[in-house]
Amino acid sequence: MKRFITTLKNIWSINELRNRILTTLIVLVVYRFGSYIVLPGVIPAALDAQNAAGEKTNDLIGLINSFTGGAFKNASLLALGIMPYITSSIVIQLLGFAVPYFQRLQQKEGESGRKKLNQITRLLTVAVTLVQGSGYLTYISTMGAIDPAIPKAIFWFSNIIILAGGTVFSMWLGERITDRGIGNGVSLLITVGIIATLPSALGFEFQAQLENNALLLFVLEMALLFVIIILTIMVVQAVRRIQIQFARKAVGREGSSLPNAGARDYIPLKLNASGVMPIIFAQALMFLPSTALQFASADAASSSSFLIALNDFASVEYNVIYFLLIFVFTYVYTALLVNPQNYSEYLKRQNAFIPGVKPGVPTAEYIDNITSRITLPGALFLGVIAILPAFAAAFGVNRSFSIFFGGTSLLILVAVVLDTLAQIESYLLMRRYDGLVKSGKVQGRQTGSRLQSLGNEI
Repeated sequence: MKRFITTLKNIWSINELRNRILTTLIVLVVYRFGSYIVLPGVIPAALDAQNAAGEKTNDLIGLINSFTGGAFKNASLLALGIMPYITSSIVIQLLGFAVPYFQRLQQKEGESGRKKLNQITRLLTVAVTLVQGSGYLTYISTMGAIDPAIPKAIFWFSNIIILAGGTVFSMWLGERITDRGIGNGVSLLITVGIIATLPSALGFEFQAQLENNALLLFVLEMALLFVIIILTIMVVQAVRRIQIQFARKAVGREGSSLPNAGARDYIPLKLNASGVMPIIFAQALMFLPSTALQFASADAASSSSFLIALNDFASVEYNVIYFLLIFVFTYVYTALLVNPQNYSEYLKRQNAFIPGVKPGVPTAEYIDNITSRITLPGALFLGVIAILPAFAAAFGVNRSFSIFFGGTSLLILVAVVLDTLAQIESYLLMRRYDGLVKSGKVQGRQTGSRLQSLGNEI
């Protein structure tokens, strides 16, 4: 505890780091304040009554609401939050794999290409927001939460513009955090939204266990959640190091070429290279049965037991299909993200090689084989972590709290906290202060390797 307090004092003593942390906190407070300002023309009481009557945590609305910290169900100015920007970023990233123009912007045009991609992403974000905003206002209208005294045309036109402005404002706040704060701004906005729903869910679970005289069970739940978080951190940080060697020669004083053993380094291949993307893609597909059930007739919806099961995240059918989709998408997205041929060409340009492996095609095949082998445990982990909330709900954990036992929420929280921690560590190490962990650096994020950021360069 004493060492932790000393580290906090060291953080506060660095002017630049202190200013960045304060800037980040101020921006996050502004973002959370905006999530409570209701759209003009919306009746909050009617909205709360509808939400209380038909509240769910396993559908698309529950997921978006958890990412926006309750702003979606509050019909606030920031109801869509940063999600349209996330959608646009994913679309642009996928286009970079398939369309040569976007691929050239990503890989060959450097900083100017990234600026063009950012501009395209912003324009696409506005377009996506207009479409999603129209659907969101339709959802509000079906709930009967619109003031009848306001003409519908004025309500729709003004609020679509307000929702688009709220998303653009959220995007601007995220960029301010990235440029002048600490951590990735967009990721922090999502993380704050997820954390905002945690206290109420935790309090409800504690109250339920207290009423059932099962405080020991609540303690066991907290211990299990702690173990799951530790295991998630271990897998997210895990890398498979491929040793490489740089072929170099040193020149002597008399001009003679003196052989050098060469500098040794490694290529870090992440165990979970695809991150949270397979879960997002699989979740998007699992929302289709829910949408079909909503548009089906009452008789068809009641008779289709399979569709009803797919609308329940705790059912066996849902979890089996969900697990298989994540497993497949992990391999597909990793294949798109990790290009062994680019690694091979990069090593050749750097005059480096893998000991015992010939340069060129054999090197690419060697990296591809290792990537395929380490993707298997990564895919199994993502599948298991995605269906853990269903197991938690099956053992009696309330559904609003069970989502923190796995899934997208847990992976985002772990990844963002680790990334922010790594940036704070870098400031402390530059001033020769001890970091937040004993080794002075976050494991899996060492800066000594010349190829640590190889995946971002090629």
